[in-house]
Amino acid sequence: MHLIPGMRQGLLAIILAAPAVAQSSVPEEQVARLDGPELTCMGAERAGGPDGVAAYTGKWAGTWPGQTRAQGYEPGPYAAEKPLFKITRDNMAQYDAMLSDGTKALLEAYPQTFWMNVYPSHRDFRPPQWACDAARHNAAHAELKDDGLSVTGVGGGPAFPMPQSGAEAMRSVQTTFRSWTEKAELDIAVVYSGGEIAWGRNKLMTMSPMNAPGDKRPSLTEKISAYFLYSTLLPERDRGLVSVGFQLSSFKDGSTQAWQYQPGTRRVRQAPEVGFDYPVPPAGLHTSDEDSGFNGSPERYTWTLIGKKTLVVPYNNFGINDPALRYKDLIKPDSINPEHVRYEAHRVWVVEGDLKPGMRHVYSKRRVYIDEDTWLIVSADEYDNRGQLWRVPMILYFYSQASGAFHRGVQVFHDLTAHAYEANNLLNERDEDDWWRINTPMSPTMFTPDAAARAGR
Repeated sequence: MHLIPGMRQGLLAIILAAPAVAQSSVPEEQVARLDGPELTCMGAERAGGPDGVAAYTGKWAGTWPGQTRAQGYEPGPYAAEKPLFKITRDNMAQYDAMLSDGTKALLEAYPQTFWMNVYPSHRDFRPPQWACDAARHNAAHAELKDDGLSVTGVGGGPAFPMPQSGAEAMRSVQTTFRSWTEKAELDIAVVYSGGEIAWGRNKLMTMSPMNAPGDKRPSLTEKISAYFLYSTLLPERDRGLVSVGFQLSSFKDGSTQAWQYQPGTRRVRQAPEVGFDYPVPPAGLHTSDEDSGFNGSPERYTWTLIGKKTLVVPYNNFGINDPALRYKDLIKPDSINPEHVRYEAHRVWVVEGDLKPGMRHVYSKRRVYIDEDTWLIVSADEYDNRGQLWRVPMILYFYSQASGAFHRGVQVFHDLTAHAYEANNLLNERDEDDWWRINTPMSPTMFTPDAAARAGR
């Protein structure tokens, strides 16, 4: 499981996805198709398509030709490629079937400052064998329990690589193979209408026991799924706030358990729970359950598996992290500079969430787009309570040589009503020591209330 930072006066709001209804495992003859001639071990179609989707090769794992560093920035294997074509408002009708409602809205709203450079599609990275084994085990045995608040199975692979419902697909997003640990110092840019920029900065450290490398897989029924420690460096008024805690595996037993160190009092107190539609500071341009496309209990929505389709989505975004790319060239009015964002044609699972009667949330409908190869959400459309498209998050993943998994890099949250956006997880101008350090050994003792007090002093 993967943790994404959200703040309430420095509090990390981390709530991982859980399904809304119970489902059961798939028949044995269907499980046998995994890692066969038609499907990958994660349940994706191996074949390419006439719409530009590449055939799956899985020819690289953990490294690729030209990769030289165990940690830190790498330009990736596709750095020399040029765009095949460019989608703008003027030609978007030609590509209508391959565009989400969110990208169409951005093209319409910002005709001079938003476009999509579309590159060749690539599906060249494969997960480690233990992640494939976990996915196969889960396909045969995983089940949702407690009205979808709990799941059985093993960590390190999607719980339902062959989903039969929207609830199962959302649970696969939560349990899919990701990095085991991460540590970084990250910048946040909030760009308001007119181009004014407000900056934030934080230190983040997480550990997910479910994704610890190795053949012995932890059970999804174990108490703790992930740990976090989060320190605020900017804005200056919040400097020194430290949040630490863990996420429970089952929503039946509760949610995030967190403690906060306050520099003013030099004391650690248990922090209140933050979740669902809490507006994440510094600007409130996204909700705490919107990080990583969707990051929270899905209990307030009815989730429907719409099916699979080909879209042009952000993919293989190594270059967005290039230290040679300065913020002044990346952070622009209306959108991050689209010249530095890579889009490719890929098949995605489309899942819609409709707010249940009697439930409260600022979003009445959510549509998420889940990459078939990784079970990671690459983009989403969020609708307000009038049914109008309101916000469009995009997550720019890159492949991590340290973990052998796709790692979420820059996240961009567009607010179409405010004509503003937030870009977080920026680290181009951070020192090399502050960059992502992924899959370096950590222990639970690094995520205790005492650890928060030590980090804040």
